[in-house]
Amino acid sequence: MNALPSRSADPAADETELLPIRELLSYRLHRVANALSRSAALRYRREFDVSLQEWRTIALLGADEPLTVNRLARLAGLDKAQMSRVAAKLAEAGVVEREPGPGRTTQLTLTRGGRSIYHGLIGAANERNNAFLVCLTPLEQEVLDSALRKLATLAKALERSER
Repeated sequence: MNALPSRSADPAADETELLPIRELLSYRLHRVANALSRSAALRYRREFDVSLQEWRTIALLGADEPLTVNRLARLAGLDKAQMSRVAAKLAEAGVVEREPGPGRTTQLTLTRGGRSIYHGLIGAANERNNAFLVCLTPLEQEVLDSALRKLATLAKALERSER
């Protein structure tokens, strides 16, 4: 499998060089990310009774609170309406507190119970992370980390150029 298809000057020749979807980097990364997320969702639901969106919200708040709903949505990759629903559910469950922020914003912080859940969740996430890294040598881990940073930077640039 080629990392990148070569391009010739003849557009007709390019038709034969196109990669099928299963070989596209974005598709392969998406499949791996989905598999990782599905197994995480099962564990976090079983052990902590939280959804994947709730886990991400709790983890982001635990790492850097207080956060506004808008900021949390951006960090979690959700739209504001989805994050508002997640935050409302977590507030109703007593996991987060909502407080007025600057202007018309709402700041979210973890409650004492929320912090306890966060510690359990982040511990489980670190266990999973270590289990995945076991199959990579230290050099492969460094290369993967570097490649992911480069891909993230490029993906953001491409997204900006599409607007």
